[in-house]
Amino acid sequence: MPLRLIFMGTPDFAVPTLVELAGRGHQIAAVYTRAPKPAGRRGLELTPSPVEKQARQLGLTVETPASLKGADVQAAFAAHQADAAVVVAYGLILPKPVLDVPPLGCFNVHASLLPRWRGAAPINRAIMAGDAETGVTVMKMDVGLDTGAMAMAERVPIPADLTAGQIHDSLAHLGADLMTRALSALERGTLQLTPQPQDGVTYAQKIDKSETRIDWSKPWGAVHNHIRGLSPFPGAWCELAGSRIKVLRTTRGDGRGKPGAALDDMLTVACGQGAVRIVELQKAGSKPMRADEFLRGTPVPAGAALG
Repeated sequence: MPLRLIFMGTPDFAVPTLVELAGRGHQIAAVYTRAPKPAGRRGLELTPSPVEKQARQLGLTVETPASLKGADVQAAFAAHQADAAVVVAYGLILPKPVLDVPPLGCFNVHASLLPRWRGAAPINRAIMAGDAETGVTVMKMDVGLDTGAMAMAERVPIPADLTAGQIHDSLAHLGADLMTRALSALERGTLQLTPQPQDGVTYAQKIDKSETRIDWSKPWGAVHNHIRGLSPFPGAWCELAGSRIKVLRTTRGDGRGKPGAALDDMLTVACGQGAVRIVELQKAGSKPMRADEFLRGTPVPAGAALG
C-alpha cells in the first residue's frame, strides 16, 4: 500500500527522487523546500527552487518555512499526518520534535558512502580527495549531522576525468531509485537498519570561495582533482593575461616546467609535479567552451603564465 509522505528538498539533486516517488503512487501530502530567492541581474525577481517548480507542476502542496523550530510550524507539519518524511538536500535542520512526528520516521538520501563525507559537500570533497568510488546512502535520520542508521547504500566508481557535475547527476538518479526501494521495504515491514561504523568518519565542509583558486604548485593529480571537484560550480579558477578564467575540465598532460607555465600552445600547464591539459574552460561573462574554441580567439603560447 502506498505511503503518505512529506517530501523535503530544494536543489536539482532532489528533483528525481520527488518525481520517482510521485510516479510510484505514493501520496505526497506536502513538499517542503527553501523559499524563493532573488535572482536576475538586479536581484528583483524571486526564483523558486527546482523542487518547488517540480512540485507545482505535479500539483502538490508547497510549504516554504524559514525554520522548523517554531511550535506553529511544527504543528502544521504534524497536521499533514504523513507516515514518513523523505529528505533530500533540504537545507534546513530538522529538530527532534519534527523528526519524531512521522510514525515510520524521516529518511534521507545522502550523496556519499557514510560515514565518509558527512556534511554539506560530499560529492565535491570525494573528488577533491581523489576517492576512487562514492555512492548514495539512505539513512533514517536522527538529531546528529548525517549520523543516522543506514537502510541501504549503493557504490559507484569515480572515473579519472569525471567532474562533480557529472557525478552529481548520476547520484541524483541513483538516490531516487534507492529511496523508492527503501520505502518499498518500509511498506512491507522488512527494512533493516544498520548503525554507522565509528571508524572512517570524515566531514565534507561547505566549499569556501577562498579555496577555489588553482594552486599550480601542487602535483598534477591534486590540481586535476581540485578542478574537477569544483566543476561546474563554484568552479576552480586562475588568472590568464589579467583575466579570471574558470577551468572546468582537465586531463593528464605531458611535460614538466615551472608551475603555472604553459608547456605548449594547446593549454598544457605545468604543475609542481607533472602537468595537466585544460579541456574546457569559461571566460567571465561567457559560456563554457572547449579549449580549442578558446584558443582560436585567445592564443596561449608556450611560456605564458597562468596565475
